[in-house]
Amino acid sequence: QVQLVESGGGLVQAGGSLRLSCAASGSIFSINVMRWYRQAPGKQRELVAAITSGGSTNYADSVKGRFTISRDNAKKTVYLQMNSLKPEDAANYYCNAALRRWPADYDRDYWGQGTQVTVSS
Repeated sequence: QVQLVESGGGLVQAGGSLRLSCAASGSIFSINVMRWYRQAPGKQRELVAAITSGGSTNYADSVKGRFTISRDNAKKTVYLQMNSLKPEDAANYYCNAALRRWPADYDRDYWGQGTQVTVSS
């Protein structure tokens, strides 16, 4: 059984900051890419940021320069530091991990339950 549990969402004023965390637990051999997605009401889920096990990152254009993704491999945890938040950043944020449960496994996608971010103007 593998679980991804997000935390850190909440209500913040525009211009403020939040830090999201997502911890993976269970029977895990290795974690490849970890990602943050978000979905606002009536919109499609979009990729916000991704980080590989080696630390390479990529970001959606809309968050570049404001958000920073990082991970602690020993803790199987990924973070999303969100600064200069805008009302349009409000959404449910989901953690995603491509991981293997045993050495001969292939990368499988797992998802967290989501954490709500609300930005007041």
